[in-house]
Amino acid sequence: MTRDPDDSGDDWGGRTVIQPIDGQAASAGVGDCLVIIYAKDTTNLGKRFVLDATAPAVSVGRGTDNVVVLPAEGVSRRHARFERRESNWVVIDLGSTNGTYVNDEPVTEHRLRRGDHVKIGDSIFKFLSGSDVEAAYHEEIYRMTIVDGLTQAFNRRYFFESLDREMSRARRYRRPLGLVMLDIDHFSRVNNTYGHLAGDYVLREISNLVRARIRRDEIFARYGGEEFGIILPETDLRGTNHVAESIRSIIAAHPFVFEREQIAVTSSLGVAELDDSLAMPEAFIQLADERLYRAKHGGRNRVVAE
Repeated sequence: MTRDPDDSGDDWGGRTVIQPIDGQAASAGVGDCLVIIYAKDTTNLGKRFVLDATAPAVSVGRGTDNVVVLPAEGVSRRHARFERRESNWVVIDLGSTNGTYVNDEPVTEHRLRRGDHVKIGDSIFKFLSGSDVEAAYHEEIYRMTIVDGLTQAFNRRYFFESLDREMSRARRYRRPLGLVMLDIDHFSRVNNTYGHLAGDYVLREISNLVRARIRRDEIFARYGGEEFGIILPETDLRGTNHVAESIRSIIAAHPFVFEREQIAVTSSLGVAELDDSLAMPEAFIQLADERLYRAKHGGRNRVVAE
């Protein structure tokens, strides 16, 4: 992370209603706030803005007259606003071109609950509230070091660290270790046909499907772009292939629907098992990747294990 999460620099056009938190405000305690957990501009990750209960509304948009300025693709000039109504915060879409989403659902008006994800353009805010908001914020900052904000899968760095650790453990105890590399078929076509918001939806939905399928001790991560990796401790090649085939069929059968548009989505997967020839995590990943690309070249929507 390149920016101090508590940086109080006001480069988002913040005025008096919503501001990045500084040390003084943190020590005094804060109320409800928004934290950026995902943005294409990674310098904004972790920035926190306090919602002032005495203010009537907080506007968000591309225009510089907004309280929170998001100069990014997909953001309308006046995109949305946050209003305080009695004891609750409500997000209201202002007729934006690309919509405002709460927990992946398009909204015109939505009462926020603790932990809700609000997506405006390519930025995702997490709404934090309650008496322990300071602890929740720091927990979120830690999560951002290991979790991809868009998909909620582990990130690439955590994937490498985990694979290195599991390879050492597998060798020490002479136990099998499986690896799956997964890539979404024709993902660029999804973006080009339905838009990048639909592409983001597909990435998140696949992450939800895979995380629901694997066990707690198995590690699922976003490796990069539309490619994911799955580390399977205590699993040989046959078992790893079984998991991969199960995931492939779940994705192929799942109805991906974004804004009432049905999107055909399939995946290609490469499978490998750790052996003595694979000294480093990079070599293990490369082997699974080679099989993944053979699955793509062989017609897609398939698993290649050898």
